[in-house]
Formats: sequence, structure tokens, C-alpha cells
Amino acid sequence: MRMVNNLKGARKPKVIKDLRDLVKSGAELFGDKPLYFYIEKGETLDYSFKRLYDETLYIGTALAKKGVMGKGVAIIGHTHPRYTATYISVVNGGGHIVPVDPDLSNEQTAYFMNFAEVEAVVYTEKLTEKIEAIKPLLPNVKLFIPIHPSTDFASDEMNITMDDLIEFGKTELENGYSEYTDYEIVPEKMAAVIFTSGSTGTAKGVMLSTANLTAAINASCQSTPYDDRNTFVSVLPPHHTYEMTCGHLALMNIGAQVLINDSLKHVMKNFKAFKPNALMLVPLFAETMHKKIWAEIKKKGIEGKLKFAMGFDNVLLTCGIDVRRKLFKEIIDSFGGNLKSIVCGGAPLSPELVKDFYAFGITILEGYGITECAPLVAVNRAGKVRLKSVGQPVQGCTVKIEKTPGEETGEILVKGDNVMIGYYKNPEATAEVFTEDGWFRTGDIGWMDKDGYIYITGRKKNVIILSNGKNVFPEEIEEYIEPIDIILESVVLARENASGEPTITAICVPNMEILQDKTDDEIYEMIKSEINTINQRLPSYKQIHQVEMRKEPFERTTSKKIQRFKIK
Repeated sequence: MRMVNNLKGARKPKVIKDLRDLVKSGAELFGDKPLYFYIEKGETLDYSFKRLYDETLYIGTALAKKGVMGKGVAIIGHTHPRYTATYISVVNGGGHIVPVDPDLSNEQTAYFMNFAEVEAVVYTEKLTEKIEAIKPLLPNVKLFIPIHPSTDFASDEMNITMDDLIEFGKTELENGYSEYTDYEIVPEKMAAVIFTSGSTGTAKGVMLSTANLTAAINASCQSTPYDDRNTFVSVLPPHHTYEMTCGHLALMNIGAQVLINDSLKHVMKNFKAFKPNALMLVPLFAETMHKKIWAEIKKKGIEGKLKFAMGFDNVLLTCGIDVRRKLFKEIIDSFGGNLKSIVCGGAPLSPELVKDFYAFGITILEGYGITECAPLVAVNRAGKVRLKSVGQPVQGCTVKIEKTPGEETGEILVKGDNVMIGYYKNPEATAEVFTEDGWFRTGDIGWMDKDGYIYITGRKKNVIILSNGKNVFPEEIEEYIEPIDIILESVVLARENASGEPTITAICVPNMEILQDKTDDEIYEMIKSEINTINQRLPSYKQIHQVEMRKEPFERTTSKKIQRFKIK
């Protein structure tokens, strides 16, 4: 399959020195151009590059005057322009930002904030009830700052609205107070503490420096084909490093525009209204959209015609004729009519999905990242996509595979300016993930081809070790299951059989939109039949010997990864 670049003439992105340079140059280059569009109380508002720069100065100045500059600041809530402004303000003042998952329990939220030694908490309106509940559990916090206050909010020494904080900082700055603006950024200093998934006892705080964030921003800009003509819709949570680094900070560096999606229920509606020409997603979103497209096609009874059109279109492409966007206009229009490419990372993507989207006229650029690398490690470049690969390492990042003799795959190791300082207050865990010569152990298993394309086969901690000593990575088998339309999602794991030996088992959630007129027994037999077909394509030791069916979807993290440890 030949991929083509749909976005030609992209200007060379600026290489930034740090996040202060990022917002300052953004204001100089793009001024009053809207960076963000966001929806509040049914009204679409905008927020310019210049306003972002100004408000980072005001927030930073206010925090300095109130004695929390250079300290830990937690931010929790949903995507908002001032979420990003706070993030940048804290980093540029020598403090450490602590983005917290809003879906954590109150106890976990308080634990992480205390562990990271935060002295101020910024939150969006929907988190008001949670913050009020945990205030007694946060004895070291000096300031609580709602981006939008509740109607009964009362200001005092510890509670100030973001509007008032910004106005206070503006006044102090105009009166000559310059502690914040005079601060000299230290690139190697800890700038963010990002908590990985897990319970309070197992989650680790990833320490990222300004240098780490800057390296990842520059690499993202240099590795993807976007510029100031691009429009995106932000759908991922802002505490997720991929979304913040690549979906916000990198996009503002190139002058792109972003609509902040106000609800997962409104995603397709906002696509149609804003008409993005590019997106950054995790695989679950792409998979859900892909299955909905095919479900609608089957519902209309045009599956055969569409597949014929896709085959005909591929013949035309080999002759240099591209009519995809005309042939599949209805599908393109469901995304607003302008969508040309999607950057996707976070979990394996089905090659069939990538092929289908390409046939429709949408290029998927699969990438690879990990929080400890701020997070970008590799990505497929436009025009150079290789199926099943997560692409080549980004600029400034070196990757190698540590293999055991006789093995074709090994652990993926990374070195570069994007690699974290270490785990917060956890030198033992830090030592475990770095080799003696400074390579970071990702915990991911894979291989590289002769051109440096990386192929991931699984996670080291998920590996199934069979009684014959063979290693099986469940993610590899799940890739075979993913395209099956009657299966919504699946997890492959090992169950013990009667002899106590591990048996490869697939737990499948049926797609009830397709199977609503079937009985449970009929559904189970249909799923087993599909699994048997897969087994014919797998070597004997990788074949699925047990199938389980469950009606409830698997629990996921807010970055949409299945929480395997919760599966019984």
C-alpha cells in the first residue's frame, strides 16, 4: 500500500528553547489569532495566542506574590485554555505542575497531591465537589483556585478565583513586580510530576524536566506534517502526557487551532461543526469510529459495493489518480469533510483499520510514546507509513532492542533529551529502569527492521509463559481479534487448566449493536467460530484454547487503556 502526504508545503517549525520561548514566540508570530475555541454554556468562545502569553505572565506573577512560585501546583479537571496556561505558568516559574486524573477517588487524589508536595490546587468547575471534600486532607495547600467558581464560592486568603488571580497578577506586574518574569529557567530542573496508572501504592510519579518537555515538543513538531493551517479537535484528557505535549504544547508552537470538545457525547457533532483537518487520538477512538462506519455500511446493505469501490480506488492510486475523497465523501463528511490525517498512539492499531481509513482518504500515522519519555519516542512519517510499525524514532531520541541470545525480539530501550529525570521520591524504582550506561528500559517488547522502524509485540509484564517455556504476548493475539465486528473488545490472558498449566484464554465483549437479536448461546457460538478461524492462522502454541464471554465493557484508564489487573 502506497501512502501519500495530504498536507504539502508545511513550513519548518520553530525550534523552541523552553516553554517561555514557546508562548512568547507564539504571541509574536500569531498574535490575536485564536489558538483555542471552547464551548461554555452553549456558546463558542475563543482564546488567542497573545492572551495565552499574557495570562501565563499574570498567573505566574500572582503565584510568586502569594508565595507559591517554585512550588508544586496540582491541576485537576477537564480541558480548558486556562488549564494549559496554568501548566505553562508553573513550569516557567521553576515549580512543578502535577496534573491529576479527575476520575481518581477522593482518597487517591489527596494522596497524590500530598505526596507531590503541592501548595496550590487549580481546578475546573466540575471538580468543585471533589475539591471541597478533600480540602481537610490537604494541610499543606495554601491556595485553592477554581477556573470557574461555583455560585456559592466565597473568596478569602486560601480561596481565589482564576479571574481574580489573573487580575491580581496583572496589577502586580504593571506595578513593577518582576520576580516571576526575572526568573531564569533551569532546563534540567523538575518541571512536572506525572503519576502513572495504578493504586496509590503502585503508581509512580514520573519527573519530567523543562528540557524533557522541550525535547518532546520539538520532536513532535519536526516529525508530523502540520503547520498553522491545521485545525484539530481535542478529545483526550489534558492530564494525559500525550495530549498535553503533542495535542496542546506542540500544536501551539506551529500555530495550529484547537477546538476543545465539551463532551464525549458531542464528539461527532463537534467534528461536523469545526471541520478539523487533523486529529490526535488513542486507538480506542479510532477503533470505535471504524466499527461505527462499518456498522452503518452494513445497515444500509452497501458493504459489497463499498469494498468494490475500495479495490477500484486502490488500482487508481497505483496509477497516480486519487479520487478517494469523492468516492467516500459521505464517510469523510461524518468527520466534518476536511479530515486528512490522524496521529494515533497508546496501544496497538489493527493494520486493517489503517488500510480502511487510508482507502477512505484519511492517513493514520501510528506512533509510540511512554510517559517517562515525555512521551514521544517514535512515529510514522507522512508518506512513509509501514503497517504494524509505530514508526522510526523521533529526532533527538535513540532506540535499541536488548535481546536475549536466540530471541528475535527484546526490550525496547530509549536514550535522549526526552527521557525523564526519574521517579519522584523513588530512587529504587528509578535505578531499576535505567541500565548502567543510561538507557531507559521501557518494559515494551519488540524489534526494529533495517530502516529503524519499530514493531511492538507486547508488554514485558503481560507476557504469558507457557509450560513448554514459550513466551506469548497477549497484545499480538488481540490484534487478530480486533477486526472481528461482532466482538466489541477483548483481552487475552492465561487461565490455569485442571492440571494447573496456563491456558491461553480470550475474554470477549460482544458487539450488541450487531447481535441484539441473538441469544447468549448463539452469540457465544458465533464468537467461538471466529476464534477458531483465527487459530488456523496462528502457530499451535499461540492458539486460543478457551473463550469466555462477558457483557460489561472492560474498565479503562482515562487514556483508554484496559485495566488488565482488574480482570478476574
